[in-house]
Amino acid sequence: MKKNTSNSATDNSEEFYEKHKKVYPRKVTGLFASLRTSGVFLLLGGYYFIPWLRWDSHQAVLFDLPARKFYIFGLTFWPQDFFYLAALLIIAALSLFFFTALAGRLWCGYACPQTVWTEVFLWIERKVEGSRNQQIKLDNAAMSSHKLYLKGIKHFLWFVLSAWTGFTFVGYFTPIIDLGQALLQFSLGPWETFWIVFYGFATYGNAGWMREQVCIYMCPYARFQSAMFDKDTLIISYDEKRGESRGARKKSVDPKKEGLGDCIDCTLCVQVCPTGIDIRDGLQYQCIGCAACADVCDDVMEKMGYEKGLVRYTTQNRIDGKETHLLRPRIVIYASLLILISMTLIYSIATRIPLELDIVRDRNSLYRETVDGLVENIYTLKLINMDTKEHSYQLRADGLEDMIFIQPKGDIKVKSGEIYTVAVRIQVDPVNLKNTSSNINFYLKATDQDNLSVIEKARFIGPLTK
Repeated sequence: MKKNTSNSATDNSEEFYEKHKKVYPRKVTGLFASLRTSGVFLLLGGYYFIPWLRWDSHQAVLFDLPARKFYIFGLTFWPQDFFYLAALLIIAALSLFFFTALAGRLWCGYACPQTVWTEVFLWIERKVEGSRNQQIKLDNAAMSSHKLYLKGIKHFLWFVLSAWTGFTFVGYFTPIIDLGQALLQFSLGPWETFWIVFYGFATYGNAGWMREQVCIYMCPYARFQSAMFDKDTLIISYDEKRGESRGARKKSVDPKKEGLGDCIDCTLCVQVCPTGIDIRDGLQYQCIGCAACADVCDDVMEKMGYEKGLVRYTTQNRIDGKETHLLRPRIVIYASLLILISMTLIYSIATRIPLELDIVRDRNSLYRETVDGLVENIYTLKLINMDTKEHSYQLRADGLEDMIFIQPKGDIKVKSGEIYTVAVRIQVDPVNLKNTSSNINFYLKATDQDNLSVIEKARFIGPLTK
């Protein structure tokens, strides 16, 4: 007799995959909510406003990929400055490690784009559909003209914000004024159109529909954050010793006489959580550290006349009654590396010279002898003007006695962003060569700007000395 395997497969699938349930975060006020709101205004305000700033007749922040120019508030970077980007990425990674080891998922709770845009989408949803209870009631109600109207208004506003987000994103790579004119004239290029649609759709999907699923299932940070935690890391935690046994009661009831803790089991901490977890179950990887539960719990404790801090930022050592050490080896190491690399980057940018000289010696022959009996080396010099304007340059070389430097006559004019290639020759009397390989120096200096100059070393190859 065969067993019914189809039912068994269905049962197993129900065990492994839980059907998604929409999370309806309740509106919350308090210290951490205010900090989160301030972060939203600061970050999104900067994101939407910065592309419209002008600086020296061009966009203040513009990554002009076709021209290979990257404008950032008066500074112009080129592909040759790629190591600055590498340094910034290292600083970003170290900052993430530092703040995570110090105070948990601060990035996720206050500055992550997913969190920031979701906050705005939730605000729109509350303005259109009402409070948490009203949203639940509306979703459970049968379809009607009123429900269709509210849902239509909400999704229209979400769509407008998403489209503007995609447009602004492309505005960092294409001058935003030109992009706006092209949009009004229906003459957008294929790449601009693709990225506006793609980034807008990603914003609409992630912040409007997926929300906490991005944090729980898609974001890798949620999975490896525990590797950066220790017992002295600040985390959002529920004080179980103080809160249990939980139970509902009137404000006039003495909880100690009833054998109750301070938790009145109102479940508000669950209702305000954007990922839908219960902080009373302990630290969970789904927690993004937004502290909404701490704000609402403090509000409840104040109304009940109890001490605040039942849910608060604390450490595992403090919960266990042990001493907490905020300054510890990993924190000191992260902070030291951050300061060192940041100061090096700032100094490097402050002293940066927008001029580069690359020297390539002729590899076809090590050297050659002229009809006059001189030893000659040929070099190809590449002059890279990384300034925002054209300059005229002069070349010279030294390093060997009575050396002859042969180069094109006159100053060398190089346009902004141009790579100018010039061939030069150096001739030296063999009697002045002490070694088969000697050091020489090439000097490149702008004639119209005294501080614009570089020095590069090269090798002069001669015959074997006797």
